[in-house]
Amino acid sequence: MGDPIYENYHDTEWGVPVFDEQKIFEFLTLETFQAGLSWITVLKKRTHFSDAFDQFDYHKIAEYDLKKIEDLKVNTGIIRNRLKIEAAVNNAQAFIKIQEKYGSFSNFIWDFVNGKPITNSFKSVNEIPPFTPLAQKISITLKKEGFKFVGPTVLYAHMQATGLVNDHLVDCFRYREVTL
Repeated sequence: MGDPIYENYHDTEWGVPVFDEQKIFEFLTLETFQAGLSWITVLKKRTHFSDAFDQFDYHKIAEYDLKKIEDLKVNTGIIRNRLKIEAAVNNAQAFIKIQEKYGSFSNFIWDFVNGKPITNSFKSVNEIPPFTPLAQKISITLKKEGFKFVGPTVLYAHMQATGLVNDHLVDCFRYREVTL
């Protein structure tokens, strides 16, 4: 891996099951900003994202007005992509609608894996797919619910990050630790 920020993320967060609504939203937001970029780029800006997006408080983000969006577009601490910024606001609104419709976003998303992480047994990074049929299904479902920038690759990265799927390699010390 080579970068201490990335190594710490891998060793302490990646693939650990997340059930906290705000943390799930944080990862979903970061994954949407990562689309087309490297994850290390997002990780290095994570603190700036947190500050810029009110610590990923989706209730606040759902209420962002045009002035706040314009302020974010000139914030050099984050990825200043207008469509992704607008998607974050849109997705906060869609996130709240999912909570209202299904009781919680966490339960909604974890239902796709019956509440238990899918554990793969990959021996090489080259074996890990960019997305799976399940990621495609979740992507389609979220788009129907109004989400943006949630293609299957983004969704699979989100599933990996939040522990819906355990893609730690079998020889990684985290492989068995993250499975419930």
